Amino acid sequence: MKAVILDKYDKNGKDVQIKDIPIPEISDDEILVKVHTAGVNPLDNMIIKGEVKLIVPYKMPLVMGNEFCGTIEKMGKNVKGFNKGDRVYARMPLAKIGAFAEYTAIDYRAVALVPEYLTDEEAASVPLTALTALQSYDIMGVKKGETIFIPGGTGSVGAMAIPIAKSIGAVVYTNGNGSSKERVMELGADRFFDYKAEDYSEKLKNIDYVLDTLGEREMEKELKILKNGGKLLSLRAMPNGEFAKRMNMPAIKKMMFSFAGKKFDKMAGKHNAKYYFIFVHEDGEGLKKISKIFDEKKIRASVDCVFSLDEANEALKKVASGGSKGKTIIKIS
Repeated sequence: MKAVILDKYDKNGKDVQIKDIPIPEISDDEILVKVHTAGVNPLDNMIIKGEVKLIVPYKMPLVMGNEFCGTIEKMGKNVKGFNKGDRVYARMPLAKIGAFAEYTAIDYRAVALVPEYLTDEEAASVPLTALTALQSYDIMGVKKGETIFIPGGTGSVGAMAIPIAKSIGAVVYTNGNGSSKERVMELGADRFFDYKAEDYSEKLKNIDYVLDTLGEREMEKELKILKNGGKLLSLRAMPNGEFAKRMNMPAIKKMMFSFAGKKFDKMAGKHNAKYYFIFVHEDGEGLKKISKIFDEKKIRASVDCVFSLDEANEALKKVASGGSKGKTIIKIS
């Protein structure tokens, strides 16, 4: 089968290779999936550059790709709740990615059935960002009636984070390019700020939560709008000691990440707020909840560009360049 292979990390980024490799064997708890489409994410470029190797130390050569949509071709003897031919999607397990391939083997507990109305391209854009939102809200403890600010809500994260927050019953504020306001409001946002015309930090206060998608450059403004005791969870800044403890990392990594994230803990502490970091993990049960939300609300996932498997490097460069209006997809079969 064809697969996208990374042979070594490169801090400056590098081209991946398209190679023929054997179709993977499955264990008793795994399913073999014929991959139709795979989502391309900033995480994929971070992996190439070695930026997450302290969190997940991958062995080389590595089959790339973190999320997919496909059909079940074969099942291990312990697999329950699925049938051959089922259309499924998933965020690949942290320790065993490999969605950029014609076939992938994955633990059946990491997958869920795809909502029928979603196309393969739409479905492949859901798992990683939707699980990121769901797990972030679980970590912060978001509840009905509470307020959350999602900066940059016009991107692929916002397309998932806004409707999932609304499904909890939260009040959602976001900002972005004014040209996307109508689309974002249709997702359920309660208030939209055009970043070219309005400064959200001058209008918002006493917000319960911030889901930071922009990193350190925006964090002081984000912390400013939080209430006393508010919480900020970042997708883009640095892991901290709380993250290492939550992920059950070895003592040495707990020390390393406590040091690395100390700056952000201090920033949050100045505002009497709490700082969190997330590295989203596989979660089949979480995806089932997401599928239910999608079925109920008929959410349409945003797809920007579609590339072939042979164009994987172009797809990765497209994501690295930024400015996407939805998910970049690799169509495999």
